[in-house]
Amino acid sequence: MSKKLINSPDRAVDESLHGLVSVHPGLRLLSGHRVVLRADIEDLIKTGKVTLLSGGGSGHEPAHAGFVGKGMLSCAVAGAVFASPPTDSILAALKAIFSPAGVLMIVKNYTGDRLNFGIAAERAKSELGLDVRMIIVGEDTALPSTGKSAGRRGLCGTILVHKIAGAMAEKGCSLDEVAATAQEVADSIGTMSVSLSPCSVPGHKPSFQLGENEMELGLGIHGEAGVERTNLQSANEVVARLLDHLTSTESGYQYFNPPNGTNVGLVVNNLGGTSNLELSLIAGSAIDYLTSKLCYNVTRAYMGSLMTSLEMAGVSLTLIRIKDHWTEYLDYPTTAPGWPNQPLGPDGSQERNSNNATIIGSGSKRETELKSTIGPPVTTVGQKMRDCVVSICKSLTAAEEELDDLDRGSGDGDCGSTLKAGAKALTECIDKIPWDEPSEALLSVSDAIERSMGGTSGAIYTLLLTSGSRVIGKGECLSKWVESLMEGIRAVKQYGGADVGDRTMLDSLVPAAKALQRSITDSSPSLDALKAAVEVQCTE
Repeated sequence: MSKKLINSPDRAVDESLHGLVSVHPGLRLLSGHRVVLRADIEDLIKTGKVTLLSGGGSGHEPAHAGFVGKGMLSCAVAGAVFASPPTDSILAALKAIFSPAGVLMIVKNYTGDRLNFGIAAERAKSELGLDVRMIIVGEDTALPSTGKSAGRRGLCGTILVHKIAGAMAEKGCSLDEVAATAQEVADSIGTMSVSLSPCSVPGHKPSFQLGENEMELGLGIHGEAGVERTNLQSANEVVARLLDHLTSTESGYQYFNPPNGTNVGLVVNNLGGTSNLELSLIAGSAIDYLTSKLCYNVTRAYMGSLMTSLEMAGVSLTLIRIKDHWTEYLDYPTTAPGWPNQPLGPDGSQERNSNNATIIGSGSKRETELKSTIGPPVTTVGQKMRDCVVSICKSLTAAEEELDDLDRGSGDGDCGSTLKAGAKALTECIDKIPWDEPSEALLSVSDAIERSMGGTSGAIYTLLLTSGSRVIGKGECLSKWVESLMEGIRAVKQYGGADVGDRTMLDSLVPAAKALQRSITDSSPSLDALKAAVEVQCTE
């Protein structure tokens, strides 16, 4: 059972809806029901426009209440966590939003939802004479059924139906037009998901378990297990697998596997527990794969927590084959708080182009030189310096887990991985560094570390090496190397604001430098001096 910041499992949904409408003044609750309405619903009905209703179990926030607003849903009905809402609440919602132009209900393909929303629709028709239509969204491509939509679960692609249908209704289209296009959109989308962890309903244990090195493909959004379990793969591999499946004829969606240059839309959805860092990484990977590998034209892309599964760590990718006139509805403004509004481009448009991710003016002169040139042959002294750095890089890489574990006791647990990143960058450019020119070599090593090692440690090593490079000269004797080290330490103290005793790397670095100085004064052999520096303990 995972920890959750709630007061009571029984009150969690009601208190969550209360918080939602408290934050967003454009939303209201329908008294006595878990129904969220547009605050201007009465004015909307007076305009004679089609109104839209959707909903389902809670636990998928911001869906569905987060998509209530001008240009999207008129109202959303919430059930208990992962449970279909009761018929009486759906019927109450239909009464509250009934418009002379009619009501369209957008329902995800789950048995409970189909039954309860269907019953409410029939009662509204027979008892009240309301014109109510219902379309079913079932775009889950993980399940093998073809032809009929029975079996295919409704997932994050549902929000695209909300958006296009909502914009059409806002613009005054008829119920027939809105319903027909909504169904066409529902038939033009596909979704595939992957999970790294399960979720748990408040007050209950997770419905399945995943090992440390396992992931689950083809999840639903109710905590159920997927269709395949496999070993954890890299983000690029996962993205390729999901998109290859989505665009294959095996998915049962003939809209996919379209010709090169087809306009498609992409939705990268956080299932709940995925970090923003991972989500953006996956979005970039997916767009790159769609454009370069599959040769599609990604004209719209959306990213965020849109149709979640509580705290499940994972993502879903949704594709839609976009017809020309649908972009108008996708771009139509909405006040729904959950919709990921796209930022406008410099020309005021929302069109993506293939150069959006191009880095402008990147790379320092030295970085460019390191990437494009091979260093000259090195002498024996330079070779020894190179071999020493190679040995250090191997040791740091091998000690990654040990250093991370030590860092967890006092920091954020990334010391080993940070040093490994620097070691990897150095290894990749090792033969491009001018080892026979110690000053230039230190600057080159500094540049590689600055590019690859983030955080405070990367900055400190860069400062140490850059400052030390100014005084090392040709590095013709050990005393020049010690002078370089002391200059680097001086700069670290000045800019870092720390000193010996502050529990930083200076607690080891300063005693080591002083041990070197003493050894040189005593005319000790170089290796003995280095040994003394390594073994010295901080007693000052």
